[in-house]
Amino acid sequence: MAVVIEDDDTIGRLLDRALRGNGYRSSWYRTGHSGLAGARREQAEVVLLDLGLPDIDGVELARQLRAELPELLLIMLTARGEEIDIVSGLDAGADDYLVKPFSLTVLLARLRAHLRRRPSPDTGTPLTIADLTVDPAARRCTVAGHELLLRPKEYELLETLVLNSGAAVSREDLMAKVWDENWFGSTKTLDVTIASLRRRLQLASETSGATRLPTLQTLRGHGYRLDPPDDREVTTARDQAGQSPSPQPID
Repeated sequence: MAVVIEDDDTIGRLLDRALRGNGYRSSWYRTGHSGLAGARREQAEVVLLDLGLPDIDGVELARQLRAELPELLLIMLTARGEEIDIVSGLDAGADDYLVKPFSLTVLLARLRAHLRRRPSPDTGTPLTIADLTVDPAARRCTVAGHELLLRPKEYELLETLVLNSGAAVSREDLMAKVWDENWFGSTKTLDVTIASLRRRLQLASETSGATRLPTLQTLRGHGYRLDPPDDREVTTARDQAGQSPSPQPID
């Protein structure tokens, strides 16, 4: 179910028609409060959110949508093209953004790209690096036994880095794995998600008292690397049962 929250009649009508014409069930709302109520009622899977709404700040609405519908695919539509505005939107919980005016073809391609990356059932074995555990089957992460609540892209990014623990992962590979192999446009969303993930890990460390967490290193001009603590302890649940597999690299 797709929800369009857009107060401009022309843009809202075009978006609603484009979604319906491409096989989506769509509802269009002209205000933030009515759109929030509609997304709640219909348990929206996709929301196209205009930031310039008449009754509520779009960034604040994005935070509410993300808090109430954590699996939501949220794409912001904005006339604000400055980097600080884009970063604020992504940091509020958006998965992507488009700056007006934009092409409907590009919007629909972005939607398809994101939806291809939606999580599927996984039977992977939990992976543990010191005080951090990632469980692919349950899509859960814990720090010293305390659950770490992550947005979908934050979880997928962390899982990818854990699977490649100690190895450098390029920006291109991270975008291909976590977003889409045919991704086009800015990769600023990757930087924002990395920054948010660092903050969440730091807060979890302080809250749980964990002292042995991996370090998320920035490799300038290349990408990122997740370094285990100095003792290089990398185990899985099966290691604790007497087996010793190591995380496998992504093909």
